Parts: sequence; C-alpha cells; structure tokens
Amino acid sequence: MALKVVILAAGKGTRMRSSLPKVLQPLAGQPLLQHVVNTAKLLDAKQVLTVVGHQSHLVEERMAGQNIDFVAQTEQLGTGHAVQQVVPEIADNDTVLVLYGDVPLTAKTTLQDLLELVTEQHPLALLTINLDNPTGYGRIVRDNHLAVQAIVEQKDASNEQLQIQEVNTGILAARGKQLKLWLSQLQSNNAQGEFYLTDIIAMCVADGFAVQTTQPACEMEVLGVNDKRQLQALERQYQLSIADDLMVQGATLIDASRLDVRGTVALGQDIEIDVNVILAGKVVLADGVKIGANCILINVTIGANTEIHPFSHLEDCVVGASTNIGPYARLRPGTELADKVRIGNFVETKKAKIGTGSKVNHLSYVGDTIMGEGCNIGAGTITCNYDGVNKHQTVIGDNVFVGSDTQLVAPVEIGDNATIGAGSTITKGCPADELSLSRSKQLTIKGWQKPEKKQ
Repeated sequence: MALKVVILAAGKGTRMRSSLPKVLQPLAGQPLLQHVVNTAKLLDAKQVLTVVGHQSHLVEERMAGQNIDFVAQTEQLGTGHAVQQVVPEIADNDTVLVLYGDVPLTAKTTLQDLLELVTEQHPLALLTINLDNPTGYGRIVRDNHLAVQAIVEQKDASNEQLQIQEVNTGILAARGKQLKLWLSQLQSNNAQGEFYLTDIIAMCVADGFAVQTTQPACEMEVLGVNDKRQLQALERQYQLSIADDLMVQGATLIDASRLDVRGTVALGQDIEIDVNVILAGKVVLADGVKIGANCILINVTIGANTEIHPFSHLEDCVVGASTNIGPYARLRPGTELADKVRIGNFVETKKAKIGTGSKVNHLSYVGDTIMGEGCNIGAGTITCNYDGVNKHQTVIGDNVFVGSDTQLVAPVEIGDNATIGAGSTITKGCPADELSLSRSKQLTIKGWQKPEKKQ
C-alpha cells in the first residue's frame, strides 16, 4: 500500500491582489507551497501530485527539481474537481492524502495520526478542528451517537448547522478504491455550482463506513491564507512558535516578537540574540554566540563565543571561535574567518580567508584574499581585486602590518612579517620582513591663494 499525496494548488488567490500565484506567496522566506511539499516528503510519500491551474508555469518553474508531479486543472470547478484530475495516478490499494497549497503549517505528526486511521474497514479519515468562531468553514454534522454524517458548507448550512463549532479543515486521507468511486459520483448542485470534495463524506456514510476523525495540536496547523492580512498574521504566529522552540532549547531572545527565522537554526548553549535579527537559510550557532540588534545571517556557521555587533550582514560564510565582528560589518559569500579574528565597523569581505588573530578594524575592503595569522590591516585599506574584466587574488603572509589608506593591486603577494607604509599603492610583491611603501613627494606651494567666490 503506497502513500500518494495530492496538493491542491490551482487557485488564483484574487484577494492577494498580486501577480504572484497565491501558493507562491512567501511565508518565513519560502513559498506557501514549499512548506506543504516539505511536509509531504517527511511522510515518505511514493508520489507527490500537485494540482496546478492559475499561472501554472510560474508554480512549476518555482518548484522545479523537487520530484513533484504536476497535474493541470484547466477549469477551477471546486476541490472535488481538482482531485478528480489525479484519478489516473491513483491505484485501488493506494492511500491518498489531500493537502492544500495555501495551508502550509500542518505538522508531520498530525498527518501521521490521520493516515493511521485509514484501513480497509475505515477508508476515509478527516482532520477537523473546533473553533470559537467557525464562520466560513464547512461544519461537521454528527448524529446522536457522534458519528460523522456529512460536511455542510457555510453557504449551504441551516441556522442550526451554523451553530456547530467543529469544522472541516479540508485535509483528508482515503483509500484509493473508494475515493475514486466517490469522486465519480460528485455533483455540482450547490450554492456555488462546484464539485465539493466534502460531499464524499456523506457518500462514505451511505456506503456503510464510519468516518474517522482526528484533530491537530493547535489551530495554526490548519490555517489557510487568502489575503495579505492573513499571510502576515500567520507569519507572526509561525515566527513566535519558532522563537518559543529556540527558547526551549536555551537561547536567550531579548524580544521573541522581533526575531525572524527563514530557514533552520542549530543552537549550542548560552546563545544571546538581540532584537530585529533575521536568520535565513541554514544557520549554525555554537556555544556562547552573541548576536547584536538588526543583524542578518544567511547560511552561516558561527564558532563558539563569537560576538556579532549590531547592523552586521553575514552571508554564505564560516566564522571561527572567539571572533569579533562589526558593528556595520558585511561578510559576503566565501568569507572564512579563523579563530580570534577581528572584523571592525564598515569592513567588507568577500571570498576572503583570514587567519587566526588577524584584524581588519576599520573602513576596509578585503576580497579574493588569503591572509595569514596575526595580521593588522589599517583603516581604509582596499584589495583592488577587479581589473574591469577578471578577478585577481591577494596573498598576505603571517604577521603583516598594512598601514592605513593602502591599495593592494592584485595579483600581489605580501611576505611574512612585512610592513607597508600608510598611503601606499602596492602593485608589486612585498618581501618578507621589510618595509615597503610608495609615496609621491610632498610639496608646499608658497604664495598660493585660495580661490574666492565670485560675487
């Protein structure tokens, strides 16, 4: 018996007021649909079938390369009609799980609980939830023995049925044989003129089967997104849940409501994170790391006891232990810092390997560079790595001292223990243990008069 996951992602999402399809709207840095696909893969599904319609080419392009099979729904005639499109892919002995591309946060454990309810004797299971305000949702109608009888949509419900608080989330699991039969019997004689997937519940009951139900741990798991307000509200709920999990792991967050995680975070002990920090991609923080306010970290690994001061931006880089970065530092992709390195304010690095204990303290650019240990790079130093066409490398040995306002014109190599005088433009290699500098002669023009402003 194989699991096949069907994700409904064909809707236009008119209320989003966006040229981007609804299922591609971002939540925590990923499309809504991506969250659903990620969860489906955790369930070890044999096949993930995504039903697409509105701007299907954009959805398929964005989700390409993820082992997803796309099925077209050329007319949007309801959820039942959408699932009908995948019938050729469903075998009688398959278990089919129906998910929604705009319901992104259903937990793996919740779906596992739902799937376990599906057997030959119980071919249909529903995920339901009780809401204080069920407006807009289909109501779960039960008999006097609490057995599920049907789902009634809001527009088709009687006044009595509108008082029911248990509602349909839309998520269900069914055996392939019965699901295909019920789908073939759907009709569109309802207020919307659509083929409702929910009508199969009454068909299941009519065939003598009891409908099984389970509920998620929290409402957030089944919240759908229809407009930008709902998207923002779900984003904040989700971010708070992530922050809560980080605090359970021992992280100190100065304000949990002012942290955004848009990927995964692996934590050591005694982590401190100040306000307005964004952690994106894969972030690894070792013991004792401190991150100041307004920092952005994207795909970075930070060594133990390193401190990142406010307003620093790190992307695709590796930082060693006991290192000090910022404030206002930018570490671009390819930067690798060893232990006890100092990257100061308004310093930018790119594709730079900087050795243990070296310092680039102020207002400098170090790109395409290999730097040894114990170096001191003066304020305003620039590695001139680009000739307008190609990039070139600068190699700096150990214990090199570079004076302020120096340009190192690559390709160039600086030997161990070399010293470079301030204000130099270095275009040739500098030997080890020597002082190198370039200076024009200083002149004083006697009798020179400052220009005066014309009246």
